[in-house]
Amino acid sequence: MTIATAEAPTMTQTWQPLCTKADLVAFSGVAAWIETPEGPAQVALFYLPGHATELYAVDHHDPFSGANVIARGIVGDLSGAPVVASPIYKQHFRLDDGQCLEDEAVRLRCWTVCFEDDRVMLRA
Repeated sequence: MTIATAEAPTMTQTWQPLCTKADLVAFSGVAAWIETPEGPAQVALFYLPGHATELYAVDHHDPFSGANVIARGIVGDLSGAPVVASPIYKQHFRLDDGQCLEDEAVRLRCWTVCFEDDRVMLRA
């Protein structure tokens, strides 16, 4: 049995509105600022209408170039998985889990995101 102690860090995640569905561009990305327990972060939102999962949120920061550019990447499909290719060095990242397909040691941070009526909501 594992028992949490008072010294264990606690993270409180809350849902926060980011934008409306009308602000999104189909099959493309947009960037947004979010508040996390660790401080502000930039997120890249991708809207894929008609797919089983239509909305994805991953880190906007490209770990290879160090620039915040992932939302400007090219959205595509590799081996049946939706991906975004970094606009700088072209590494592919799966949108569902952030995994880099060219380097298994690299992964983008992902967030839970959904539509609530016409609002885009993100849990951070």
